[in-house]
Amino acid sequence: MTVVRQVGALLLAALSMSRGLFAQDTAAPDTLAAPMVAADQVRVLLRPLELRYVQQEPLLRPRTSSIKALYVNAWAFGSRRLWQLVRLADETEINALVIDVKDDTGCLLYPSAVPTAQQIGANQCVRAKDARARLDTIAAHGIYAIARIVVAKDPRLAEHKPEWSVQERGTGKLWRDRIDIAWVDAYNDSVWIYAAQLAEEAVRLGFNEVQFDYVRFPDEPKEAMAEAVFAARKSGETQREGVQAGIAILTQRLQPLGIPVTFDIFGLTSSATGDLGIGQVWEDFVTVADVVLPMVYPSHYYKGSYGLAWPNGEPYRVVRNALSEALERSRPLARAATIRPYLQAFTLGRRKPRYTPHEIREQIRAAEELGIDTWVLWNPRSVYQRDSLRPYRDQVVTITGGAQ
Repeated sequence: MTVVRQVGALLLAALSMSRGLFAQDTAAPDTLAAPMVAADQVRVLLRPLELRYVQQEPLLRPRTSSIKALYVNAWAFGSRRLWQLVRLADETEINALVIDVKDDTGCLLYPSAVPTAQQIGANQCVRAKDARARLDTIAAHGIYAIARIVVAKDPRLAEHKPEWSVQERGTGKLWRDRIDIAWVDAYNDSVWIYAAQLAEEAVRLGFNEVQFDYVRFPDEPKEAMAEAVFAARKSGETQREGVQAGIAILTQRLQPLGIPVTFDIFGLTSSATGDLGIGQVWEDFVTVADVVLPMVYPSHYYKGSYGLAWPNGEPYRVVRNALSEALERSRPLARAATIRPYLQAFTLGRRKPRYTPHEIREQIRAAEELGIDTWVLWNPRSVYQRDSLRPYRDQVVTITGGAQ
């Protein structure tokens, strides 16, 4: 890892295997009944941690421009797999984990005290009752914790608050996408306020950074979108304006917390001249966020992109081209967010090649050659290949007093 564990090899040796929750058994996921105690009020028992092994908080935060992270779904975070990922971070260049606080089912990582979460039953499908204890453990290992919160794709919120949801034209029923998922109305301020409230709670619980995903409208065909009614839309308001208003709510509400606010966006936003039909425009994000995360997965690019007949088989060239466009788009801006790409660490169905450590390293190489030293690997199962990561001993020491 690239943070301050380099300052004390002895400290890391003491922490890497024997502290925190490593010795505790993890219960299988279960359904919890409301009402519940908020996660930041739950009392848990941890193994004693000697004061001489506790790192100072300012030393635990790597620069936002040097984050190297793994995506961790809520089930993985709440299971024994978390300890495998912590060990992987201890032994490699990984210094951060992106953890689902609210995923695209609308379920939460931990019991929430946010009224909306309680009203819609989001506390009935939490993934980790001991979330605070687990966060304490990864903090003890010098791992930077990022809370991922999905905004507009929230079927639980849509189904329990239909007045906040996208409606089907002519029927008044919930509009659903191609896989039968209901979405909330991104024109509705309440949707964004709910996400902000969850983010504020996550920071109080111990997360170092908040990352918002699905900050957009559905990416469905025009025929399907023609049947969608957005009741909260103001007369003449565009999708782009709806997203701009939403991300303004998020940034303004989180600014007093002093933590980085980041957004996942489509990789194609860096080259698109419009809003891709989903309300996302590159400049709207990079001028207000601390970090933007373009999802530049090679498997998601169409045949012919960048002149490539088979983009999925050209991970280096796809990522190099996409990030070059992103840098060029940001260059003329007086203030531009850090670019931290999401890179592909999965194989998509039968679309070969299989993504081995070679394909993953090729994407990282493309980013590094452009001067981008920060990235997140995405695998929906949160399973990662050790050989795709540099060993810890090869990393350069970077010490900072806080995220920049």
